[in-house]
Amino acid sequence: MSFNLRTLFSSAFAVIIILLTALLIFVIGSQSTKSVEKSIGGSLAEEAYQMAEKLDHFMWSRSGEVEVLSKLNAFQEPYDKAEISGLLNQLKSSLPVFTWVGFLDPAGNVLSSTDNILLAQNISQRPVFQEGIKGLFIGDVHDAVLLSKLLPNPGGEDLQFVDVSVPIYSKQGQVTGVLAAHLSWEWSREVEKSILAPLKDRMTDVEVLVISQKDDTVLLGPDRLVGQKMTDEALRKARNGENSWIVEKQKGEDSYLTGYAYGDGYLNYPGLGWSVIIRQPAEIAFASVHQLERFIILSGMAAAVIFGILGWFLAGWIARPLNAISYTADLLSSGAADAEIPSSSLIKDVAVLSASLRNLVGNLTKTESKLNYMSDMALHDVLTGLPNRAALEEFLALAVSKAQQNRTTLSFLYLDLDGFKKVNDTYGHAAGDALLQQVAVRLLDCTREHEIVARLGGDEFVVILHTSAARPMYEAEIVAARIISKINLPVMIGGHSLHVGCSVGAAVWTPDGADTSETMRLADEALYISKRSGKNRITFEAAS
Repeated sequence: MSFNLRTLFSSAFAVIIILLTALLIFVIGSQSTKSVEKSIGGSLAEEAYQMAEKLDHFMWSRSGEVEVLSKLNAFQEPYDKAEISGLLNQLKSSLPVFTWVGFLDPAGNVLSSTDNILLAQNISQRPVFQEGIKGLFIGDVHDAVLLSKLLPNPGGEDLQFVDVSVPIYSKQGQVTGVLAAHLSWEWSREVEKSILAPLKDRMTDVEVLVISQKDDTVLLGPDRLVGQKMTDEALRKARNGENSWIVEKQKGEDSYLTGYAYGDGYLNYPGLGWSVIIRQPAEIAFASVHQLERFIILSGMAAAVIFGILGWFLAGWIARPLNAISYTADLLSSGAADAEIPSSSLIKDVAVLSASLRNLVGNLTKTESKLNYMSDMALHDVLTGLPNRAALEEFLALAVSKAQQNRTTLSFLYLDLDGFKKVNDTYGHAAGDALLQQVAVRLLDCTREHEIVARLGGDEFVVILHTSAARPMYEAEIVAARIISKINLPVMIGGHSLHVGCSVGAAVWTPDGADTSETMRLADEALYISKRSGKNRITFEAAS
């Protein structure tokens, strides 16, 4: 069977365009999906980590307040019930999250309590007393039927609480009672709002779930899921201590792009093992990719039709130059980078076709450049242009290998701006953003090209330095002092001279030491020591 030149020519053009379109869809779809998954998934994982940390930080703060209160002289024998009652009510007034606070004797009788609720009643059979008399007790989320009936509850919904209790010792070291508190679980909604509010500006249909380690039930999340058990793959990974993201298929539901993190405590607070899952329907997360694929399909089909018709009418006049064009097209499809579509000045229509093919190749090149740009953006912080957490992980993998070969060290500087919140509150977030950009420039001025300055979020930054094996702490301290000095300099923004400080926590990784995540944790702990010690200083973690 034979075909005339016009049929072959037009058919060939149509097939070529369709194949190029299919290849383009495969390449762009694959790369864009990976890029979007990494960008959005990384954002969800980071938000999950921050929420887990906020939950643990809150519980650490409240348990610490109860411990401090229990050591006051007012709780020593003989008891001054009026003073104790005043202290308890003052605590509730200052921190309404303390729904009920009571002072119990060693037998479990309530001697004093906020608003006199449960006064003179015996609660010795409740975990808050039984566990609290042994030592510091922090109980998981639970219902309190009796207390719910006695507390104001305009909404009528079931009240849930988290328990904190500690034993009270006399000056002779004997247990003289228990200080017990019920914290309303409603505070977790405020944490949820603080996480969801910025996410809703960038994403839609995002869900936040907090899951109990005790029975795998959803403690916080959409109403349809609260109280239900979760057995998702993301939960299993979070329980293993991972902080990342996956695309998972729910039973009978759509797929989700899910970020997850595990609450493993804060400082000396061991945590209750809450797992945080933040997810978005995959159909929404990858909507931009699907839209791009549909556009490429339509564009490719339109191009196939146009070039097929053009080939039909021009085949009789462009047989010879067409052969040259076809030959060059074959070279391009085989990967020849220096090949160029030939032009023809003898036949105007052939020149047009040649130009069209040139534009097609140019558009493919531009598309590839855009893909590379999107990949680069996924590794950088949008506001400051600094590397983000994902880029930091890639850098550490190479830096560790290099340090192991050279038997040198890596110094981690974990820093946080002192007074940044005041700038945001006083001059607005736009001024705060501009300040962060100036801080990024100053941090880069303090480091060398083969080192990294990364922004982890908010006003937190990490600097990784290549230091010697002999004096890493001395070398790191010089850089940290230079950073603190530069950041202390005033910044002019919007006609205002703004001042912030910088607290630095430092730790040194050695080839024979722990992994870099442990060194990062030590530097983070050292940062909080700097903040508690007066701020605007550097502290080396002793364990490093």
